[in-house]
Amino acid sequence: MGLEIKVPVVGESITEVTIAKWLKKDGEQVAMDEVICELESDKATFELPAEAAGILKIRVPEGETIPVGSVLAEISGNGAATAAPASNDGGNPAENQQSGYGGSGQPTSNAPAPEVVSGASANPQAAEENATGTGEEKEIKIPTVGESITEVTISKWLKKDGEQVAMDEILCELESDKATFELPAEAAGTLKIIAQEGETIPVGSVICKIQVGSGAGAGASAPTATPGAQPQAQAAAAPSGGTSAYAAGTPSPAAGKILSEKGINATDVAGTGRDGRITKEDALKAQSKPAAPASAPASPAAAPAAAQPANVGSQVGNRNQRRERMSSLRKTVARRLVAVKNETAMLTTFNEVDMKPIMDIRAKYKDKFKEKHSVGLGFMSFFVKACTVALQEFPAVNAMIDEGEMVFNDFCDISIAVSAPKGLVVPVIRNAESMSLDGIEKEVIRLATRARDNKISIEEMTGGTFTITNGGVFGSMMSTPIINAPQSAILGMHNIVQRPVAIDGQVVIRPMMYVALSYDHRIIDGKESVSFLVRVKELLEDPMRLLLGV
Repeated sequence: MGLEIKVPVVGESITEVTIAKWLKKDGEQVAMDEVICELESDKATFELPAEAAGILKIRVPEGETIPVGSVLAEISGNGAATAAPASNDGGNPAENQQSGYGGSGQPTSNAPAPEVVSGASANPQAAEENATGTGEEKEIKIPTVGESITEVTISKWLKKDGEQVAMDEILCELESDKATFELPAEAAGTLKIIAQEGETIPVGSVICKIQVGSGAGAGASAPTATPGAQPQAQAAAAPSGGTSAYAAGTPSPAAGKILSEKGINATDVAGTGRDGRITKEDALKAQSKPAAPASAPASPAAAPAAAQPANVGSQVGNRNQRRERMSSLRKTVARRLVAVKNETAMLTTFNEVDMKPIMDIRAKYKDKFKEKHSVGLGFMSFFVKACTVALQEFPAVNAMIDEGEMVFNDFCDISIAVSAPKGLVVPVIRNAESMSLDGIEKEVIRLATRARDNKISIEEMTGGTFTITNGGVFGSMMSTPIINAPQSAILGMHNIVQRPVAIDGQVVIRPMMYVALSYDHRIIDGKESVSFLVRVKELLEDPMRLLLGV
C-alpha cells in the first residue's frame, strides 16, 4: 500500500474542505513537494503538495467536500503498480488504477488482486471458491467527520438492502449540520441496511452490515447458464470489477441534490467526471428537457385542458426557478452574521463627511504620488489612517470581549472587507498605525488582489481589531454594516454625492459621504462611539491634522 495523502489541519475552526481542482491526473508520476491539487475551505483556497515521489492515485474527485484528516489520494513508491494489470488476460489495464470513485479501489501492486477482479475470465475455480464467501459480517459505522459533529442524518441510500456492493463503492449519502458526504463500503459483499433514510443517528453508530464475500461469485457463475443471461451477469458483476458500472451516470451528493431540486433525471445528464460520474458543475449546467410536442396529439381529449395552462404561462412570462448549493464560504459567512446579530448589542451611529479637502489633495498630488511610490493615492488610505488615530484615542472601539473580560489592543490591525469571486473575505492590514499613506495603499492593493485571485491565506485573514467596509464602490448611499466578530466595531463608507450644504451661512455644493459606525454597546458606550466617529470626520475634513497629530 502506498503513502496515504490526507487533508491537513489548516485552522482551528475549519473542519472540512472542498477539492477545487486536481492539478495532477490519476496514475500520473509526481515529484516530492509538487502541488497536486487545490483545496478550498470556507475561508481560503490553498495548495496541497505531494509528501513523496511516486504514482498518484486519486481517491476523491473534484468538487467533493471532505472532512479534515480524510484520505484524498495515495502515492505509491514507484511505477511498478501500473504494470500489474497488464499480465491479466482479457483484463482492462485501467481497471485497477481507479480508487474510491468509479473503480474497485483494490491495490494493483499485488498479482493475485487482478484475478479476483477479472472474474471467471481469468480463473473460474478461484471465482467459485470466492462465491462461498468468508462468512464474516463487517459492521459499517458512522465515521468521525469533525470535532463538533455528533450526529448525522441518512440523506439517501444509493444501494438497496440485500444488494451486492464492491469495495469502496458508495453506499449512502450522510448529512451533518455542516456538510453532505458519502459513505463508502469497507468490504465487498452483500449489504444489510440497519438504519433507514431520514433517521438521525450518532457518530460511531452502526448504520449497516456487509456479509463479506457473500454472492461475489455471481459474476463468475452467471456466464455458464444461458447465453441470453450473459449481459445480465456482466451487469451484475460490474460493480466489483468494471470501471464505469456504478460511476457512469451516477451523480455526486451535491450534484444529486441539485438535479432533484431542478427535477432533472440523472439519466438525462452526461457526466464529465471520473468514469462518467456526474459532477456538481454538470448538474449546474444541466437544463430540463422541454415537454415533448408529441404528447398533445397523443391524447386529443386532453388537449383543451392542456391549452389553459399554456395560455396562463404565456400571460405571466417565464417562471423558471434555479437553485444552487451554498458554498462553504457562504454558509460560514451566513452563520457568523446571524450569530453577531443574536449575540451582540449592536447599534449604529451616522455622520457625514465633506470629502472636498481630500479630493483636492488627490487632484493636486496624485501624479507625483504615483510617480514616487508606484501606487495611486486613494480614499482608503486616508480612512485607515484617520481610524488608527481615532482608535488610539478611544481604545474601547479597538477592544473586544473574551469570556467575560475586555481585551484592549495597543496596536491597530485594520480589516478591509473585499468582495472576492467566491464571497466576502476580510484580509488584515497589520500595525496600520505605524504605516504611511503609500504603505497602506500598497498593502490594500496586495491583499485585495490576492483575495480576488483566491490566493489569500488564512493567516492574512486572521485577527484584526477594527474593520472598514466600502459599500460606496457599489453605489450604496447609506447602510448599517454588521460587526466582524469578535471585533467590537466596523466603519461603513458610502458613495460620494454632490449635495447642497450650509457653510459659513452660505449654501454650497460639496461632495458629501455618509459614514456609519456599527458597534457593540456591551463594551462601547454611546459617548465613545459618537466621539470616535466625529474624530474620524474631523481628520478627514482637515487632513493636515493627520500630519500634525492634532
